[in-house]
Amino acid sequence: MKLLIDTGIDKRTVVSGIAEYYEPEKLIGKQVSILVNLAPKNLKGIESQGMILCAENADGSLSIVEPDVKIKNGAEVK
Repeated sequence: MKLLIDTGIDKRTVVSGIAEYYEPEKLIGKQVSILVNLAPKNLKGIESQGMILCAENADGSLSIVEPDVKIKNGAEVK
């Protein structure tokens, strides 16, 4: 899945393998935790500029790591 994510500093294209677990329209406006200090990588011909953080459930499905309350885009994970 190709996503455009507002990091609070810039907007980045991120390619993620979460399409099996999430419908694209349900991700619009959702806050997610991403790694932005990675070198860009070509995935399926698209330059990905980050990685969405997910936890893997016991059944192998993925769950996006997200804040439990709305926060300012660009807040650091500590």
